[in-house]
Amino acid sequence: MSNFRAIGVEKAVLFWYNSLNRSKTNSQMNDADMLKKIHDALQSAKASCAAAEKWARQYADAQGLELDPVRARAKEIENEEMEEDGDVRILEGIFDGQNMITPDNQKYPVPANYASKSKLVEGDKMKLMIQPNGAFVYKQIELIPRKLLTGKLILDGNQYKVLTDTQDFNVLYASVTFFHGKVGDTVTIILPEDGLAGWAAIENIIPADKAVEVES
Repeated sequence: MSNFRAIGVEKAVLFWYNSLNRSKTNSQMNDADMLKKIHDALQSAKASCAAAEKWARQYADAQGLELDPVRARAKEIENEEMEEDGDVRILEGIFDGQNMITPDNQKYPVPANYASKSKLVEGDKMKLMIQPNGAFVYKQIELIPRKLLTGKLILDGNQYKVLTDTQDFNVLYASVTFFHGKVGDTVTIILPEDGLAGWAAIENIIPADKAVEVES
């Protein structure tokens, strides 16, 4: 998250720079020089971010701190396993966008359809009931404070994301298909109130053609 959209912007800038550099007119060469400077600045910013992240991790490890807000919240849960009816194992943890993270840093995958329909948000507290037959039953038990944002649906490789004014957030494929979303649609997403998340839940999707009608 710390690199924000630098990688994507860098690729676009490099593409424009290479395109412009094929032509030899003075004005285009001036544009190419400027884009080259922007590209170099982005490279420097990325290196600085990587160094800052490394120093932050080293300091956090030395102080016994947890940088990841989801893992930090998971560690606050009492690290105990309860039993119900003598057979059902019950665990508690925090949702990280795809999995439930327990206090001992174990990951339990949360079904995407359940996460989408329940509109789970990073930081939500969950309960996992492991049945005697091995079946996993999840329950959302405590919601983190939330806020809504809007952005455009994009596809980065195989990962759907919502691009807002400040950064992009991953969204579940199951959520996109549930709302019949397409690239370019306007998406309302749900985030933790502090905005510290890599994943978002989808509240609703307005198709691109409908958004034009609303604006007009």
